[in-house]
Amino acid sequence: MGNIFDPVYRQGYMEGYTKGFDPLSQEYVHEQNCTAFYTGFECGRSDYERLNGKIKDGIPCRIVTKKILDEFQLAGMLGMSIDSDDFTTYQLNVIEEWYKSGIENYNVQESLSLLALLEEEGIQMM
Repeated sequence: MGNIFDPVYRQGYMEGYTKGFDPLSQEYVHEQNCTAFYTGFECGRSDYERLNGKIKDGIPCRIVTKKILDEFQLAGMLGMSIDSDDFTTYQLNVIEEWYKSGIENYNVQESLSLLALLEEEGIQMM
């Protein structure tokens, strides 16, 4: 792996990572920075398959990202129900781990305080 602190290398790496995480993207590389791109692409593809399953098994309707997992973890922490529609079995297994880690930190008082605050602001939770 090259020097990630080098702005040129980092740009190529991040471009490759983005392409690798997108299962529908076509590989496209700048000849000038191809090592960084391919390193980023491999890392992005690895992260995609870790969260969503192998591409050869098909591309799911909904793509799981770190942000989505954080939202499921927060839902577990607040004791909220989750929407699991359109996720594959593989994805649901990944989501379940994050949700469970949120449940382990569930605090009824925090949940009630949040709901009261949201109600004060006129925000309804279902």
